[in-house]
Amino acid sequence: MSIVEIEYQVTGMTCGHCEMSVREEVGQVPGVTAIDVSATTGRLVVTADQPLDDAAVLAAVDEAGYTAERTRCAPPAGSGSPSPGAGGGGVARARGRALGARRA
Repeated sequence: MSIVEIEYQVTGMTCGHCEMSVREEVGQVPGVTAIDVSATTGRLVVTADQPLDDAAVLAAVDEAGYTAERTRCAPPAGSGSPSPGAGGGGVARARGRALGARRA
């Protein structure tokens, strides 16, 4: 099993409640095993035990009321090997509603 860590920049969070909302929504994305989020920096780091669907993570952030863009995709520090699709190809940007992804 390969562990992947993806970092996003979230816009609009201002407090601990904002962090909790993002954590709750992103935590529902299949494969997510850990979430580190900071309203102070806007940084969201999602760790998963399987490849993550960027659109699902971005839609979850949107559902929480914020926007995000992916800034980095890599294996967690100390894991030694890059994950498939890691390290390049630009920044993924989207709003969940623009993708048509809404939770029922």
